[in-house]
Amino acid sequence: MSVFKPKFITFDCYGTLINFDMAGAAAKLFASRIPPEKMQAFTDDFSSYRMDEVLGAFKLYPEVVANALYRTCNKWGVECTDKDCADVMAACATWGPHPDVPAGLAKVAQEFPLVLLTNSTNELIKNHVPRLGAPIHMTITAEEVGAYKPQMKGFEYMLSKLNCGPEEILHVSSSLRYDLMTAFDLGITHKVYVNRGHGPGNPFYGYSEISGIDGLPAIVGL
Repeated sequence: MSVFKPKFITFDCYGTLINFDMAGAAAKLFASRIPPEKMQAFTDDFSSYRMDEVLGAFKLYPEVVANALYRTCNKWGVECTDKDCADVMAACATWGPHPDVPAGLAKVAQEFPLVLLTNSTNELIKNHVPRLGAPIHMTITAEEVGAYKPQMKGFEYMLSKLNCGPEEILHVSSSLRYDLMTAFDLGITHKVYVNRGHGPGNPFYGYSEISGIDGLPAIVGL
């Protein structure tokens, strides 16, 4: 069977490529306010509220994070301040790639243009792209689109900007809920699930599964 050669390989960035540790940042920040045995539930709620925020009216990502953090703290009955929100965003700007990313990206970049579709801002993503270790052909942010994944608008915008059909790309993500379910609904045939433990997989959505980006070259026959 011939190996699919996409026109572009498109990626989720945060979580898939960048080691996006919102849970760790929140846990460190709230260590004196949340008991250790309850911290996992607290950070799970923070994650759920971030998802809820991106499904609403568009706002820049720092506001998404701030709203989600305030809502989480309100549920848990603990204090939250503007400084807490700013500290989480400051931590975000420092994060780098998962160890498997630079070499894997560099190898596929030799043959395929790489595109990021990210729930980021135009300024925030500038901290992360240079750390990926490979040339990025195009970066599309939620700020540019005016909508966040898992909404369809970002994928539609990306396909239009790349002037290609959904069957011509390979989309790579570690998140079913933010990326791969929507990609499936839009007819993006070729998908890769990077299993980083962010949630359960579901083979119904028709993806190839790898444990890291170092497994991506084999998917495209390199």
